[in-house]
Amino acid sequence: MAGGGGGGGVSPPMWYHRDLSRAAAEELLARAGRDGSFLVRDSESVNGAYALCVLFQKHVHTYRILPDDEGFLAVQTSQGVQPKRFKTLPELVLLYLQPSQGLVTTLLYPVDREETAVNDDRDYSDGEDEKPPLPPRSASTSTPPGPDTPTDSVPAANGLSTISHEYLKGSYALDLEAVKQGACALPHLNKTLVASCKRLNGEVDKVLSGLEILSKVFDQQSAFMVSKMIQQSVNQGGDQELENLVTKLAILKDLLSSIEKKALKALQEMSLSSPCSPPPLSTRNSKAIPVQAFEVKLDVYLAELTKIGKSQKHTLSVDVEGGRLVVMKKMKDSQEDWTTFTHDKIRQLIKSQRVQNKLGIVFEKEKDKSQRKDFIFASAKKREAFCQLLQLMKNKHSNQDEPDMISIFIGTWNMGSVPAPKSVGSWVLCRGLGKTLDEMTVTIPHDLYVFGTQENSVCDREWVESLRTTLKEQTELDYKPIAVQTLWNIKIAVLVKPEHENRISHVGGSSVKTGIANTLGNKGAVGVSFMFNGTSFGFVNCHLTSGNEKIARRNQNYLDILRLLSLGDKQLSSFDISLRFTNLFWLGDLNYRLDMDIQEILNYINRKEFEPLLKVDQLNLEREKNKVFLRFAEEEISYPPTYRYERGSRDTYVWQKQKATGMRTNVPSWCDRILWKSYPETHIVCNSYGCTDDIVTSDHSPVFATFEVGVTSQFVSKKGLPKSSEQAYIEFESIEAIVKTASRTKFFIEFYSTCLEEFKKSYENDSQSSDNVNFLRVGWSNKQLTTLKPLLSEIEYLQDQHLLLTVKSLDGYESYGECVLALKSMIGSTAQQFHTYLSHRGEETGNIRGSMRVRVPSERMGTRERLYEWISVDKDETGGPKGKSTLLPRTGHDYVKPSLARKQLGAELGKVTEEGERSSKEETATRSKQESLDGDPSVSKNSYNNPAYYILEGVPNQSAAAMSSELLPSPSSANPQAAKAPVPSAGPRTKPPSGTSGPSNPRRPTAGHSVRTISEEGSSEDDGVGCVVGAQGVGSVAAVGSSLNRPPPDFPPPPLPKGALEMVADAPFAKPRPLYPDLAEVRIPAANSGAPFALGEGFRRGGGGPGALDDQSCSVLQMAKTLSESEFPGQPPRAPSAPPPLRGQGLGLGLDACRTFPPRNPITESIAEDLPEEALWGSSSSSLSVGESSVGEWLQRLGLERYEEGLLHNGWDDLEFLSDITEEDLEEAGVLDPAHKHILLESLRQQLQQK
Repeated sequence: MAGGGGGGGVSPPMWYHRDLSRAAAEELLARAGRDGSFLVRDSESVNGAYALCVLFQKHVHTYRILPDDEGFLAVQTSQGVQPKRFKTLPELVLLYLQPSQGLVTTLLYPVDREETAVNDDRDYSDGEDEKPPLPPRSASTSTPPGPDTPTDSVPAANGLSTISHEYLKGSYALDLEAVKQGACALPHLNKTLVASCKRLNGEVDKVLSGLEILSKVFDQQSAFMVSKMIQQSVNQGGDQELENLVTKLAILKDLLSSIEKKALKALQEMSLSSPCSPPPLSTRNSKAIPVQAFEVKLDVYLAELTKIGKSQKHTLSVDVEGGRLVVMKKMKDSQEDWTTFTHDKIRQLIKSQRVQNKLGIVFEKEKDKSQRKDFIFASAKKREAFCQLLQLMKNKHSNQDEPDMISIFIGTWNMGSVPAPKSVGSWVLCRGLGKTLDEMTVTIPHDLYVFGTQENSVCDREWVESLRTTLKEQTELDYKPIAVQTLWNIKIAVLVKPEHENRISHVGGSSVKTGIANTLGNKGAVGVSFMFNGTSFGFVNCHLTSGNEKIARRNQNYLDILRLLSLGDKQLSSFDISLRFTNLFWLGDLNYRLDMDIQEILNYINRKEFEPLLKVDQLNLEREKNKVFLRFAEEEISYPPTYRYERGSRDTYVWQKQKATGMRTNVPSWCDRILWKSYPETHIVCNSYGCTDDIVTSDHSPVFATFEVGVTSQFVSKKGLPKSSEQAYIEFESIEAIVKTASRTKFFIEFYSTCLEEFKKSYENDSQSSDNVNFLRVGWSNKQLTTLKPLLSEIEYLQDQHLLLTVKSLDGYESYGECVLALKSMIGSTAQQFHTYLSHRGEETGNIRGSMRVRVPSERMGTRERLYEWISVDKDETGGPKGKSTLLPRTGHDYVKPSLARKQLGAELGKVTEEGERSSKEETATRSKQESLDGDPSVSKNSYNNPAYYILEGVPNQSAAAMSSELLPSPSSANPQAAKAPVPSAGPRTKPPSGTSGPSNPRRPTAGHSVRTISEEGSSEDDGVGCVVGAQGVGSVAAVGSSLNRPPPDFPPPPLPKGALEMVADAPFAKPRPLYPDLAEVRIPAANSGAPFALGEGFRRGGGGPGALDDQSCSVLQMAKTLSESEFPGQPPRAPSAPPPLRGQGLGLGLDACRTFPPRNPITESIAEDLPEEALWGSSSSSLSVGESSVGEWLQRLGLERYEEGLLHNGWDDLEFLSDITEEDLEEAGVLDPAHKHILLESLRQQLQQK
């Protein structure tokens, strides 16, 4: 059936919008604004079907148009109603243009599609070539068909039914005639069967080819038959093809049933004849890692110097092969004292967040007792190298059969249509500029190598062999190619260590063209996906539209690739590829440029000042607007722009090119990038991100990145448990979602997970409300939500699993938003809360929150520590860094787990000194509890916990232009007591960073177990948006964590949802209460409000006025105050209480203006009810006290308040931190007077003794 119903080259009608998204269709109808406006688009839920979208009373109604077996089209009707069938779409629409045809309204006003002229005729190769490069003459044999292959665009079932239908309709009569004439064969039926089994034939050949190697080793007789059949299948066809398929299936059946027995027999014979087993595959050819020595200093307290003497110099020698760490102390008279620790005696590595070159090592001193020593390395890079070597040693000598963690190299390079030089060693060794690996670890082989290239004119086989040769030279290992995918000159190749080859499965590949009219492959993307044991990986290499000004086209390229690239589990077709994989890496020549004058760019590059350039980087700016790469992460860029260099040199940028159409300018830019997105609560750390400086054949420099990624094994349930043992289950108490839509249909939720036998569906939502046409709040109670039963019940299995949710409509079965939840934090006997965003087709479409629990039987609670959990962050460092902080790359979803916050306050991680010892069991339990906490509770500034987003940035209509003045209640009217009480300020932790809102700070990651801190560059970047919440409500709780994934950067981070705060505040005292507000209490402004909405001066970014809010979001926050405010029902009233006066300026808007989901009506509770009690009343836990107040009062008492500014500037903003201060730290803070230093240190010592 022709797409628009007009066959024979006739252009489809203008009301047919092809693959327009549901959200875009609703936007077009909202612009039309008249009842009866309509359009038709392709269905997102069924291939070959359509969706008729009609506007009536400001709501969009969607009807599915489905093809039947004969190809006729009909609008889906209620059960029992006879559908009306049509040959073409225009015929169908013509009928419904008539009144009273069963639709909600007559079709009156067609909404035409917006035809965009193709203006990128010269978008061939970054503006260099006059003609697009021709595709390779011979297609790669290793390239599976992409989504543009016709056979992939229609499900197999539809294809088979069509073939069968054609036979019964036509060829059947011919066979019948032949039989009447005495024929004994049915040639037409045979032809139909051959066509039907074509794909099966290919699959059987693949399986047989794979088994051929095994059969040659263990079963020579079967091997001969298999080889013979494979050879015959190439030459046979026609009538014999079907017979040949049946024979192959029979051989395959016999082979599978016998090969295991014969393999076992052969191995038993081998074990008897050769007592000496061969060395493991992993060590057979690998290069031995030499012993590495690190010069360090022992970090001690001043009070301990008298005990241990003045010598603090040590040498740490790591013997990876031998599994030993030697700690050598240099004594007087050149004497040395050393202690050797085997790998199993090293209990934990504890990184300092404040001092980047400091590392604590916990050794097992005697049984169940441990000792911690802190060392200062020469540099942060040396510390990371030491940690990497110790992790490698632990992994090498582990008793586990399968790895917990792997290392991945990813490289991207636009080769400029020129062959690569003979040596690209610097690329694979990550040598060059930016964040590079230490020389001690640079030659350690990675487990996976992924190479993405653009404008690569080398044929596939030659290119892969050159990569294997390079890796063999550098690592002495013969890496195996597991996937190669090519689209014209865009290539991606994945190579794996020989020892991991059998751990790779479910390999897939795909490609998408985004060149001129999306038909040329000079621009586009290639992708590969696979499973590494139990962890899924996806890799996308793309080459997007070039040109400084073509930002929108690049954005569209990205969205097309996200939607059309066919990778991963086919069951997850409702989810775009950013949610189909545990880890998705996106690399390539993205072609985003710098929006700055060329001379300014060159000046900044010459001065190596990249920060101002990153603020005008188009990719950073588009990510900040949530236009592309939603919730992806990127390591901080610390190398110069990689494009456009003069070929043959890396000293000169060439930015002008004379063309027939005039002078073309290509400013130096970071075109070549590597980003990633991972599921929440998974382990991923970027250890390097840079570019080479010695490969000069192209006008682009190769870019590299390396990652440390946690992986899971194929879990096998433990034996020995009674058959009557309980099973685990996943139970939901309630779910509520806000979706961006003008529809008022009913919704249901689908649940997908690898831990479920099949996907499950909820019943339709039982609550629904909205006072604004642009968004809808829907809810499901416990009775509407199904209980999920995982395949396995062990906690060790379940804590690695994730649950994918998609919110779908009942009218069109189309997704309105998808998300992913980690089960790890949901395990327990009590329900836990989640709160995350919804996205669809790369755009944020709402949010979802709920309450759930994963109940695991007690006999299945046994677990073990993962290798990547072995490294953590010092507790003393997590309350807030004592210096310049960086923010980790946050990936996954905005995940809120507030109920764990209170548990965290008492946890002490790695607090082990030479005097203080504790059992290793307690240490491990505390560490695992800490690392299970998702410490970043922020939700995106424009996410859909804020319904005002729909008005300001969603469907344009009158409600965006006019807002009632009643939406801006004064602080006194919203909360009288909160207005009277001084609101605590975050002090220096919440002061806005200097300069404009650049995109770089929120993307700064920290290596190892990263911690989201609240300091000068921490959550303060919300510039007042929830600053009370950010600094006081979560305090050190938000800072405690591990390298588990956090949500991605927001610009700036928004406030913590109220629900999270109240759970933190009430957990020990109040009974559990319903998570969600009464939907009836939510009052959303009508579309035609009164006075226009004006912004006050206090909302300007960085303004000194109370409640200075970000100028990009002030209206969103104010409107959200009324749009989404509500109170939890059924909550017993609590006595109002006023907090004591605290230092710092107040927020004129009151706390309500900064919260998500604040109370609807004026309330009697004071601000104290919405913050942890410790933060307001001054608990003994100084980690939640106001740092500036306590330090300032302490200095005032000593008469040394002049030093307050210097101490706070250096990050010494908490008395607990000050207990660790040294004389050097005091001098750095400006305390130079020896007498004053003595007074301060003596005062701290006395306070320590009093504790």
